[in-house]
Amino acid sequence: MRSFWKELPILVIIALALALLIKTFLVQAFSIPSDSMQDTLQRGDRVLVDKLTPWFGSEPERGEVVVFHDPGGWLGESQTKSSGPVAEGIQKALSFIGLMPSAEEKDLIKRVIAVGGDTVSCKRGGKVMVNGKPLDEPYIFPGNTPCDEKPFGPIKVPEGRIWVMGDHRQDSLDSRYHQNLNNGTVSVDDVVGRAIVIAWPINRWATLPVPSTFDQPGLGAAAAMAPSALGFAGALPIVLWRRRRLITKVRAEAESRPERLTADC
Repeated sequence: MRSFWKELPILVIIALALALLIKTFLVQAFSIPSDSMQDTLQRGDRVLVDKLTPWFGSEPERGEVVVFHDPGGWLGESQTKSSGPVAEGIQKALSFIGLMPSAEEKDLIKRVIAVGGDTVSCKRGGKVMVNGKPLDEPYIFPGNTPCDEKPFGPIKVPEGRIWVMGDHRQDSLDSRYHQNLNNGTVSVDDVVGRAIVIAWPINRWATLPVPSTFDQPGLGAAAAMAPSALGFAGALPIVLWRRRRLITKVRAEAESRPERLTADC
């Protein structure tokens, strides 16, 4: 029994170190503070965010639900409610090791609609268009339209940035409302990670897969350029053939010109 009590502090330290390591590099819990991602996410849901893959150079992809730091002024001046020193101390301790969301972090959660190199737009009465392809968005909050309250674009998303929108389109101050700053795009460096699962409450447990509309053929920016690229590839051999023929003709004329000059003399 004495041996156990001697080892207990070491076990606690190891457990805390592992929890901190997991929070820093692997998975972290985040709380949903608003209705901007309904019905996919409800206010008060706890989601687990994958923080590992960005360490290997992976960048956000279309359709993923991601957590990112406030790019600057998106959240405005929000006042945090005090819940008492004891409760705040417990929350800070648990958030430090990743078992509870931090009340001080200014993070947002939205769905990635377009990535670097994409062109995104949406007209009133229409669908969101990515590289000329319309998105079928069953995840949008019932009764909402894709963008009627805030049409936008076309906007070219710079490399290293993403365009994000909330699933509750009429209750989400997303990229559409911050076009005065980097055209509303978010740097991938601000992305904390991808939300992969709703972990709490238990009756809300679910994974957060990428909707099938983002897998449609031709959606990628490279695919959107395919017709022009194919046209260029088809024209290239003809251009090279004509160029070679012209060079041959010029050489032939250059070789015959001295003979004619000699004959004239």
